[in-house]
Amino acid sequence: MTILLIAEHDNHELKGATFPTLTAARQISQAGGGDVHVLIAGHDARAVADAAAQLPGVTKVLLADAPQLGEGLAENVEATVLTIASAYGHIVLPATAYGKNVAPRIAARLDVAQLSDITAVVDANTFERPIYAGAAIATVQSADPVKVVTVRGTAFDPSPASGAQATVETIDAAADVGAVRFVGRELTKLDRPELTSATIVVSGGRGLGSGENYQRVLEPLADRLGAALGASRAAVDAGFAPNDSQVGQTGKIVAPQLYVAVGISGAIQHLAGMKDSKVIVAINKDPEAPIFSVADYGLSADLFEAVPALVASLG
Repeated sequence: MTILLIAEHDNHELKGATFPTLTAARQISQAGGGDVHVLIAGHDARAVADAAAQLPGVTKVLLADAPQLGEGLAENVEATVLTIASAYGHIVLPATAYGKNVAPRIAARLDVAQLSDITAVVDANTFERPIYAGAAIATVQSADPVKVVTVRGTAFDPSPASGAQATVETIDAAADVGAVRFVGRELTKLDRPELTSATIVVSGGRGLGSGENYQRVLEPLADRLGAALGASRAAVDAGFAPNDSQVGQTGKIVAPQLYVAVGISGAIQHLAGMKDSKVIVAINKDPEAPIFSVADYGLSADLFEAVPALVASLG
């Protein structure tokens, strides 16, 4: 059956998580047959629909444009999806905060099991997903008439942003559910790359000792590399770094080209969020730290000496 991809966007442009999610949707399509449709649920979002129509492999874009969809409230997005869900065999979303908010509601209303955080497509009904903080990979199969699937973006290559021209069809949005009201949104403005989309990430752990050291030691390195700043849960819990910088099972999942772990021991919960990085560099004074088991390059040294020396060598 046809696959419905619910795109994540801000009413102006598609979010980066949509592109690897499309790759997964196309793999499902190739395995089981059927077209890929994209739903744009928003307000004044015609430009986003036109951009989605250019995505390779997409045969139709459905645009639900209404004020109640403008802020992406999960209850209203869910209600709109339910009006068209019967036409689809798979409903696919990115495993982001947005997708994790919307997908369970859809699955519950359809009375089907959700397939969460998939990392590989075996066939149209069978998928791989990590369990036990990534220590094991489960192969799961669903016989539900509609599969509600969230996709771990770091596990799939992003789809190109153009190369096709699908049709855009306007559909009616469901009425405002009325159960929630948008009050406000506080956006963090970053001078650095966004953590989940950065090609280089520098992360610090409890070994830094304080928030002052986190800034003093890591920021010069991140500046030289043009990197995003991350942190382990221990560093966040200790107040060294803000919550939105946490990398790990209960934080953000990243897979940059280069991941530099400074003063991070390498607990399994942290490894679950960064072990798919292309190159991992670890700096830790404990030669037995678990982080060295996944590192491509490891330096057992005092980080307060090693990191400034590394910054100096970078010119």
